[in-house]
Amino acid sequence: MVCNRNQLIIHLKLSAMRFIINTLLTGLAVFLAAIILPDSAVVVENFGWAILAGLLIGFVNATLGSILRVFTFPLNILTLGLMSFVITVLMVMFTSWLMGSKFHVENFWWATAFALIVAVIEMILGRVFGTKKSD
Repeated sequence: MVCNRNQLIIHLKLSAMRFIINTLLTGLAVFLAAIILPDSAVVVENFGWAILAGLLIGFVNATLGSILRVFTFPLNILTLGLMSFVITVLMVMFTSWLMGSKFHVENFWWATAFALIVAVIEMILGRVFGTKKSD
């Protein structure tokens, strides 16, 4: 029984470390995407706000985005998944609206470019740092 408790504690610590590392890498991806795109398109105040923006985008996408995906499921099938990406872009714009001047995306097309760049950077960082769960 003690062994199982110790394994649970180790698992929880590893999960917490994985969450912190993923959060920092997402913040880095948001920050780098804001640097890559023109200042008139995407503005992030600093790295701390980039981390918060990454967390907020993830949270909004997981909550509101999931609800929207359920309602747009037939349209998502017709567009072969493109609607899901459009919802992600809308969640980036909503996060921009929530955060005001600390994280701002100019319009839908810049939000689209931002979402694509963040996805590519996160994919590269995930490969480099191996942040995928390997249980």
